[in-house]
Amino acid sequence: MSDWIRPATRTQIIDQLVEGVDRYNPQNVEILEDYLYQQIRQKEYDCLANLAILKLYQFNPDLWNPDVVINILIKALTAIPAPDFNLCLALLGERSTVNQTDEPDPVPEILPQLTLLSSLLLSCRFPSFWEFYYSRELAQLRENYTIECVGFDDSVRDGVIRAVKGAFTRIGRDRLESYLHLTGSDFDSYISSLGWTIDSSSGVVSIPPNPDNQIQATVIREDIQLPQLSKIIVHTYAP
Repeated sequence: MSDWIRPATRTQIIDQLVEGVDRYNPQNVEILEDYLYQQIRQKEYDCLANLAILKLYQFNPDLWNPDVVINILIKALTAIPAPDFNLCLALLGERSTVNQTDEPDPVPEILPQLTLLSSLLLSCRFPSFWEFYYSRELAQLRENYTIECVGFDDSVRDGVIRAVKGAFTRIGRDRLESYLHLTGSDFDSYISSLGWTIDSSSGVVSIPPNPDNQIQATVIREDIQLPQLSKIIVHTYAP
């Protein structure tokens, strides 16, 4: 949670903008936008800084930059299962669905695509996510935006792995390959980097124990004293 509030890669200047009243100063929007593109180039992520940009757009519609908005949403996708994408949507309002200027605005067209991608990830429909993401329909998104986002596929896979290791101790190779959109030696290398093992004969991937994938019995003991029940007992015997 601390990394979400204040990532280690955030500079002191950005921290002052995000944490102080200067985040409402429209003159600082270019600094925050430059920081966004730094995140894209260097596989970093700072949700609060990106939300500050959208808040400035909300208060100052003339600052609206559709490419920046799309890149913020793309970075938010990589944070699944965190609710960052929905937080960003909440700040867009009606501007995201209607082009209010004479300039071309790709947001109304691309936003439904990104929203569907987010929904597929949140519902753990990972094979459907990859199928839709690599479809012809999303060619513009890939060729103009996610291609610039360093490590986008791997960042999405990080979210997939968080879901898998929280639900499985063993999973079939074919199934996990479809979840990660990896096959062959690429899949083997990726699994090895996680410290997981693959049974070559059965094709089963073993996932190390962690607090989320271990079933443990929980005993709940309620300590209720008789005086606490006295009002209920008296009410029961009341005429």
